[in-house]
Amino acid sequence: MTAARPTRSVLYIPGSKERALEKATGLACDAIIFDLEDAVAVDEKVNARAILIKALREADFGARMRIVRINGLDSDWGRDDAFAMAAALKDGVKIDAVLIPKVSTKSDLDAVANLIPTVPLWAMMETALGMLNAADIAAHPRLEGMVMGTNDLAKELQSRFRADRLPLQTGLGLCLLAAKSFGKIIVDGVYNAFKDDAGLRAECDQGRDMGFDGKTLIHPAQLDIANAAFAPSEAEIDLARRQIAAFDAAQAAGQGVAVVDGKIVENLHIVTARQVLAKAEAIAALAS
Repeated sequence: MTAARPTRSVLYIPGSKERALEKATGLACDAIIFDLEDAVAVDEKVNARAILIKALREADFGARMRIVRINGLDSDWGRDDAFAMAAALKDGVKIDAVLIPKVSTKSDLDAVANLIPTVPLWAMMETALGMLNAADIAAHPRLEGMVMGTNDLAKELQSRFRADRLPLQTGLGLCLLAAKSFGKIIVDGVYNAFKDDAGLRAECDQGRDMGFDGKTLIHPAQLDIANAAFAPSEAEIDLARRQIAAFDAAQAAGQGVAVVDGKIVENLHIVTARQVLAKAEAIAALAS
């Protein structure tokens, strides 16, 4: 079972943009990916590293999860990113996880784990080889979460865009199976058309139906839709409470199953019901 800590909305923020970093302290996102990779121009890479560490040290990001996406170790900046994050952590800077781009094998995680020994790792799942090795990657002892990089995956697959994401379903499914098998967090890829609320809502609903824990986002305007889609609804919360009450009453009467709304309720349904309530309570705690 994945952690109860909510990851409904995971917002990318460029590490080089001081104003964006400042505004992020007031946004209703569950987690922030402070990006040193794709969102930062080549000539800003070194400066972005210093800007980000200063922001992480001085700004109040509250209960939001702080995830730093470094550049790949095969780039000109990745190793220095890793050394800088390790030094910042040693100096007391709060970083909840380091996100590694284009993880294709568990050795990609090993390489960063050796450089940053004290913080959980997250993996960008965005290559065809990564899809095939998803289970091996998810089993890594330092891995806490997986992030679908659907844009890069579509590029590598040379697939066409479809609103139903049919060409990506194999990869999405393999990563979901891997993450759920090893109790890791997994968040869906971005929706590029940030002004298309209907399209975003449909893709969020699809991701939630599949089992994703949340969605990565590229714009603050997408937060409300993602937060609503990946939170238990009032109807789901009510059903969970009634299932638990009915099952407890059935057990007290010496029975192994209960009936709620004309449907059998067994112990496996109670596990899910308790997960729903735990998630609702964790979301409420974030807002308090």
